[in-house]
Amino acid sequence: MTQKSLLRPEGLVQSPAFTHVAVVPPGATTVYIGGQNAVDREGGLVGDGDAAEQTRKVMENLHVALAAAGATVHDLVMMTILVVDGVDLTEAYGVAATALQGAAAPVTVMRVAGLAVPGALIEVSAIAAVTP
Repeated sequence: MTQKSLLRPEGLVQSPAFTHVAVVPPGATTVYIGGQNAVDREGGLVGDGDAAEQTRKVMENLHVALAAAGATVHDLVMMTILVVDGVDLTEAYGVAATALQGAAAPVTVMRVAGLAVPGALIEVSAIAAVTP
């Protein structure tokens, strides 16, 4: 195997939004992206109280972080999404789906009481694998 494989095993729910398994080939460079919030380069919160706007900024920050390591969303092999309890993700989901450009890595979504950045509604961390 020379490329990563994203698998949707029979017997598990089938979703166009995510896969269940990512297999990374030997020799791939692993990239770990720490939690990205909806903050600008000065650390100011973007989209106060607006989950869709915060998601747009979070995904923009994720793209920037991936690019710094020579990766794109198509190199993702795992995402963890933290969402403040009570946030309606209907609009945010559409924003995230557009930003992911069809990438469908395994994902874990957790509802939390709060995040480290005051007012932040969503945080995304990720793992990518860049193959030579």
